[in-house]
Amino acid sequence: MTSMKFTPRRSEERGHADHDWLKTFHTFSFSMYQDQKHELFGPLRVINEDRVAPRTGFGTHSHREFEIFSYIVSGELEHKDSMGNTEILKRGDLQLTSAGTGISHSEKAYGSKQVHFLQIWSLPSTSRLQPKYFTRHFPDSEKENKWAKVVAPAWGEGVAANERDGAGPAPVQSALTLYASLISAGKTLERPLDGKKGYVHVIQKSGYKEGSAEGATVRISNGGEELVLREGDGAYVFVGKKGNVLNMENAGDRVAEVLVFDLE
Repeated sequence: MTSMKFTPRRSEERGHADHDWLKTFHTFSFSMYQDQKHELFGPLRVINEDRVAPRTGFGTHSHREFEIFSYIVSGELEHKDSMGNTEILKRGDLQLTSAGTGISHSEKAYGSKQVHFLQIWSLPSTSRLQPKYFTRHFPDSEKENKWAKVVAPAWGEGVAANERDGAGPAPVQSALTLYASLISAGKTLERPLDGKKGYVHVIQKSGYKEGSAEGATVRISNGGEELVLREGDGAYVFVGKKGNVLNMENAGDRVAEVLVFDLE
């Protein structure tokens, strides 16, 4: 079997901006950060790791075509949009907006604490979709040393593609599946990948840091390939053969929160 190939995306090499109210890292080109080497990976276009100060945030702004999902790490995020949705999102929540022909929304830290979340954008396989809104909840118990499928193609088995607040993964109109896990120290998980490529992101959970990555330590491997990642680090994965298994070991002394994208 052809081995996977890994290319690291180190935390300190990501785009970064500190606007006082917002501290953000960009895995891909975004806003003032532009890097032709990191524009797009399959349908995956944006991974922004954001920390928003209390009672501040992103005012009303517009989107078209992209599908945008927010993965809440800590704190609370208030979402309002032109479809009439108002919601306070908390840890374990995943909110997905399919912008389609166009929506406007705002996102602000709710309450007295900073909100830490990942905002992820993907490109749908069909343009001019009707805008839609979805919320899903995945408690830590569904992620502890196992994989929670939190986003999946709308046409996939077990995906509630028309339910705003349904169970199971949030639906996207692209060949993108997102898994999340909380991996304890010393534990190893396997994640078969069915697409041609994948992306791994280790969430910077232990605290904001601009320089070299610290915190949890994760070792990914397949065949003779191996790569060590710390919090904030990521890795491009070239799968090699459908169904190849990504091995993920927590090689550190603290819980690692990890996202794995399975992509065409």
